[in-house]
Amino acid sequence: MANHQFDGRALINGQRVDARDGATFDCISPVDGRLLTVVACCGQADVDAAVAAARAAFEDRRWRGMAPAARKRVMIKFADQLLAHADELALMETLDMGKPIQYARAVDVNSAANCIRWYGEAVDKIYDEIAPTASTGLALIQREPVGVVGVIVPWNYPMIMAAWKIAPALAAGNSVVLKPSEKSPLTALRLGDLALQAGIPPGVFNVVTGYGAQAGSPLALHTDVDCIAFTGSTRVGKQIHIMAAQSNLKRAWTELGGKSPNIVFADCPNLDKAVEAAVGSIFFNQGESCNAPSRLFVEAGIKEQFLEKALALVPGFAPGNPLDPATVMGAIVDKTQMDSVLRYIEVGQREGAKLLAGGAQALQETGGCYVQPTIFDGVKNDMTIAREEIFGPVLSVLSFTDAADVVRQANQSVYGLQAAVWTRDINKAHGVARALRAGTVHVNQYDEDDITVPFGGFKQSGVGRDKSLHAFDKYTETKTTWIRIDSPV
Repeated sequence: MANHQFDGRALINGQRVDARDGATFDCISPVDGRLLTVVACCGQADVDAAVAAARAAFEDRRWRGMAPAARKRVMIKFADQLLAHADELALMETLDMGKPIQYARAVDVNSAANCIRWYGEAVDKIYDEIAPTASTGLALIQREPVGVVGVIVPWNYPMIMAAWKIAPALAAGNSVVLKPSEKSPLTALRLGDLALQAGIPPGVFNVVTGYGAQAGSPLALHTDVDCIAFTGSTRVGKQIHIMAAQSNLKRAWTELGGKSPNIVFADCPNLDKAVEAAVGSIFFNQGESCNAPSRLFVEAGIKEQFLEKALALVPGFAPGNPLDPATVMGAIVDKTQMDSVLRYIEVGQREGAKLLAGGAQALQETGGCYVQPTIFDGVKNDMTIAREEIFGPVLSVLSFTDAADVVRQANQSVYGLQAAVWTRDINKAHGVARALRAGTVHVNQYDEDDITVPFGGFKQSGVGRDKSLHAFDKYTETKTTWIRIDSPV
C-alpha cells in the first residue's frame, strides 16, 4: 500500500493541491519495488497556475522587495529547517531513488542545507558598481532579479540539484517554479513545505510534479517564465534550449552530461589513493553522477598493477539494502534505468571490451533495481561505452603511452564536464590540465568539492555555472542607470 505519510500533491501558491484534472502517477521505490505514494501528475493548467502565482509574487515584491538582510535571515532559517528534518529527508531520498541512507543523510541533506545557507549569507554581501565615466555622468550598474525562474532537476541528487538552483535564484529575489524528476519527486515537495515554514512567502517557491512532456515542456515554453535552469541529459538539454528560443527567448542554463576522463600517469605519487578514487568515484551513487570518472586512462606501464588493485576493491561495492547504514552502493533509480545500464554492458561485450568484473543484475529476489559494480578493460575510445553516458556503475579502462596521446584521447568526446590528472610532475599536471577541455580538472584527487567553486562544463556538458558567486549571473539582470550631471561647481 502507499505510505500516506508522503504527501504527493503539488505546491502552488503556498498550498498543497491535486493536479487540476486529478491525474496521478505511482511513486515506486527502487529499493524493493513497493508503492511509496501517488503523486500529482501536473499538466499545462497546473504549470500555468504555478507560474501565475510566481509572477504575482514577483510583481507585488513580497519577496524581492525585502531588504537583503531580511531575505538572508529567511534563507538561513530555510537551511536550518532542512537540518531539523534531516532524518526524514534522508529516508525520503533513499526510498525514492535508492541511494544508501548513510550518504543521503551525510552528503545530500547537509550539502543542500549548506548551499541554501551559503547563498543566504551572500545576499547582503554583493555590491553594485559605479562606472568610471566622465564627471558629467553617473552610471550606476545594478543587479536585479530576472523574474520568474523555472527549474527542472534530475533524479540522481534530487535535493542537491534543487538547492544549487533554487538557492541563488531565491537569494537574488526571484520567484521559482520547481519541476523535480518524476522518478524522485518527494524531497522537492518537502523542500517547498520547509521553505514556507521558514518564512518564504506563498507563491515565491512553487513545486509542480509530473512528466517532462506534460509539466517540464510547458514550463520551458511558458512565455511568462523569464529563465529556465535545467540539469539532466544532453538530449533533453538541447530541447530546453529550443523551447526557450521558440517561446520568449528566455535565458536557458543547462548542466548536462559527462564522460569524464580520469588520467593516471606512471609517476602517480600515490597509486593506492588513485585506485581508491577511481573505483570509489565511479561506484559512488551507483554511478549515477554526471561527473563520474567513467573513462579511466592508465599509462601502459602500470595498467596491470593498477587493475589488480582495482579489482581487489570491487567486492566492497557489492550492492546492498540502501536502508542498511553499512551499504555503500544501493539501487539504480528504477527499472528503466537499470535496463539501460544492462544494455550498455551487453553492447560493451559485443563490441569487444573485456569484462573484468560485474556485468549483471544483482539482488533480483528483493524486487528492487540493482546492478553489480562493473569494470571493462581493453576499451577503445570509439566504443559505445567510451562515448555515451551510461549513468550506472560501469568503468571503462583505456591505456595510453604519453601525455600527448592521452590528451588527444581524453578530448575526443562531445562532453567536457570534469577530468583528473594523477602525476608527481607539476609541469605535466599544469600542462595536461590546461590542454583538457573540461570545466573542472582535478589533480591527484577526484571530486573534492566546495560550494565556493563553480560547477559546469565545456562543449555539450552545458552552459552556465552552478555554485559559487558565479551562479548569481544566471538569475540576475545587469541594469545601467545613467544620470546626467551638470555640475554648478
